[in-house]
Amino acid sequence: MLTLKIVSPERIEFTGEVESVKVPGTQGNFEILTGHAPIISTLTKGVVEFDGKQLEILGGFVEVQQNEVSVCVEKTE
Repeated sequence: MLTLKIVSPERIEFTGEVESVKVPGTQGNFEILTGHAPIISTLTKGVVEFDGKQLEILGGFVEVQQNEVSVCVEKTE
């Protein structure tokens, strides 16, 4: 399991345990699973997907360390 926290300038959008997270990286979409290598990546306009939920974003960044995923996003209106 991954611990996911998604924040925007307005509020905490989501926090909890998830199986996987798909994000729109600037070099292409990628999926984060348990045991993923540490990474920091910028995000582009697209959709963040986790446990059947979707969040449309304009951009942001993601950091992964020891099964903890932190996503800072700018949301669409």
